[in-house]
Amino acid sequence: MKTFYYTIEQEAKAEYKDRGSKFIAYAFPVAEAIQVKTKLQQLKKEHPKAVHHCYGYRIGMDENNFRAVDDGEPAGTAGKPILGQIDNRGLTNTCIIVVRYFGGSLLGVPGLINAYKTASSLALQVVPIISKPVMKYFILEFDYTKMNDVMQILKKYNAEVKENVLQLFSTLRVGIPQHQLTECFYHLENLRDVKYIAEN
Repeated sequence: MKTFYYTIEQEAKAEYKDRGSKFIAYAFPVAEAIQVKTKLQQLKKEHPKAVHHCYGYRIGMDENNFRAVDDGEPAGTAGKPILGQIDNRGLTNTCIIVVRYFGGSLLGVPGLINAYKTASSLALQVVPIISKPVMKYFILEFDYTKMNDVMQILKKYNAEVKENVLQLFSTLRVGIPQHQLTECFYHLENLRDVKYIAEN
């Protein structure tokens, strides 16, 4: 079971030209597919005259959450080469959208594959690749008077607080690094009356 994964730290952009056609690649970190949709809409507004907005992404650890979209290019000439560059570097939670402006000359299947692959590769070359811990998500419930103690433990083990509902009983949705689960829960259990439920 993986305890760490590789992704990109921030957004990056690169450009590749071939026989008048311009390919602009945008690489960015993603946690869920809805972010891809949002970014795609934004790029379509930014590049209304572009003929294609092709993309590939991989999200999560189960290796089933990925897409490769040709957006009107011949099948397999755009989305696959884009996703291939993400996979070649062993990345996840990463998306690349390549915007194409047609330059008047047909590039043919090998030319298109090369263009989408090269643009994607260039974008990944200019962005730092980072290692992040695999998170396991839990719902924690406890008396709000224990909030400080709980937060100290979560901070110590680099947990992410995703949601915080403060009432008489506090409810937190947290991500705890997989490799630190045992120690983190050992300390949380010592606080007494801290309940936790694992999310799927």
